[in-house]
Order: sequence, then structure tokens, then C-alpha cells
Amino acid sequence: MTRVINSIRLIGLFLLKILIIMKKLTLALSVLILAFYSCQNTENSVQSDNTVTTQTQSREALGQEGVVDDQSNPDIIKLAVANADLTTLVTAVKAAGLTTSLSNAGPFTVFAPLNSAFDKLPKGTVDNLLKKENESQLTDILGHHTYVGVIRENQFSDGQNLGMVDGKNITIKMVDGKPTVNGTINIVATVPASNGIIHVVDGVILPE
Repeated sequence: MTRVINSIRLIGLFLLKILIIMKKLTLALSVLILAFYSCQNTENSVQSDNTVTTQTQSREALGQEGVVDDQSNPDIIKLAVANADLTTLVTAVKAAGLTTSLSNAGPFTVFAPLNSAFDKLPKGTVDNLLKKENESQLTDILGHHTYVGVIRENQFSDGQNLGMVDGKNITIKMVDGKPTVNGTINIVATVPASNGIIHVVDGVILPE
């Protein structure tokens, strides 16, 4: 009888040791699982932070024109880039380093010459203006097409003078009831932008 009791005690002790070992293994496994998920969350957080940082740096490097926004109305630069008839103007704006300026809040009124308007200039004029050494002259010409503020087509009046960015004026003259620039350049289309308005014109407005 004593032997049986001793055997039962030994079995009980053995089972108790096994139970303790299992608890330790369970605890260790739980710690490992927790550590694994913690590492995963940390990596995801770092990747997310890196993505945000990269996007922020990209926007800072490119300026306002680098901001991707498919919800709001496009700004003046984005509208011009999207118009196949304004490619020469876009090239000139880029060459003069004015892309960021015309992408900012403004507001601006831009008289945007068509490609055909630039084609009316003497041969070689545009290519010459696009040269680095003529950047200041190109900037003045583009500034002569830009007014700070928004003037819609129905707000033009005969004899109205507008002080342009280059410091010189243009004159609005009504011809057959329609506004023209200096009496010779016609407005062929008007497009509102998020930072102003574009009046597409059929001639290049040269400073006098």
C-alpha cells in the first residue's frame, strides 16, 4: 500500500513538473509572438514615415507645381501644360524659371499667346529668347503678359490700362464690342484657374 501511495506521489510530482514546463514554454512563446508583431508594426511605421518624408521632400523640391491634386481646379500652369496650343508658352515659362511663381496662390490674370502667335514673330526670335543669356529679357516679356489680380472678360472696358508684372502697362481697347489688347491682339478664349484666369490671345504682347 505504501508503495502505491509513493508511486502516486511521484506521478503527481512528475505531472506538476510537466505543467510548470508547459507554462514556461507558453510564456516564452507569447513573448516571441509579441516581439514579432512589435517589430512588424515598427517597420510599417518607419516605412510610412519614410513615405511621408519622401513626399514632403519631393513637394518642397518641386514647389507648388509638384503638388498632385486631382480634386481642385487646376492652376494656370497645369491648364497651360494640358493645352496643346500653348506648348511654346509653357516652354518659355520653364526657361524663365517662372513655373513655381505662376503655380502659387496669386491670383493672376495671364494673357497666354497661342503657338501660332509666337510663329508670327520674326524667324529665330523665340529660339533666341530661350537662350540662358537672354533669360531676363524673356522674363520681362512674360511679365508683360501677367497681371496681379483677376480681371474677367466682362470686366474689361475701353481705354482701360493694366499695370503688368514687368512694370509697364497694356491698354484694353474695345473693337466691335469685344476687348482687345492694345487694339491689335484678340482674346480668343477665357479659362478660369484655381489661382486666377487665363485669356488666350492670338498675338505676343511686346513691351513698348
